[in-house]
Amino acid sequence: MELMEAIFGRRATRAFTAEPVDRPVLERLVEAAIQAPSAINEQPWDFTVVRNKPLLDRISVAAKAHALKKRDAIPSHLRQHLEDPGFHIFYQAPALIVISAGSRDWAAEDAALAAENLMLAAYAQGLGSCWIGFAQRWLETEEGQRAIGVPEGFVPVAPIIVGHPAAPVPPVPRSPAHVRWLD
Repeated sequence: MELMEAIFGRRATRAFTAEPVDRPVLERLVEAAIQAPSAINEQPWDFTVVRNKPLLDRISVAAKAHALKKRDAIPSHLRQHLEDPGFHIFYQAPALIVISAGSRDWAAEDAALAAENLMLAAYAQGLGSCWIGFAQRWLETEEGQRAIGVPEGFVPVAPIIVGHPAAPVPPVPRSPAHVRWLD
């Protein structure tokens, strides 16, 4: 797959088949992620791969409850999802890859670059992915970090679900770029 095809074709996937993603495929995605640039080549990232369904379920419940504590910060249409006991923040994806970052300057930005590499690589492998912001704030808590074994000195930055898409995801319209040329 050409790079531009992956960039223009990748979408946030929120519907998955039950088919698991094999460990070597997930390892390859992490390998793609660590090819991302990082400030001063520090490579300040750590990866946790969760395929344990009961743990994914537990994180979903805890993250929803945590998000609902901040009621004013959540738009009503999203609050309805979080209040729905049947809503799973990971959309029943078979794998979650959490990219954590160290405490150095630009570490979160470096983790975000690694996340984009991972999501593009997933698309190139015929997989779907989605960065799950609802999981992020709970995973940042002491309880969340303990649940997935985040090393001391690191904080979860990018919780990304990965799986086989249940159906193709249509393109989302993009607004034109606002560009200032200073020739």
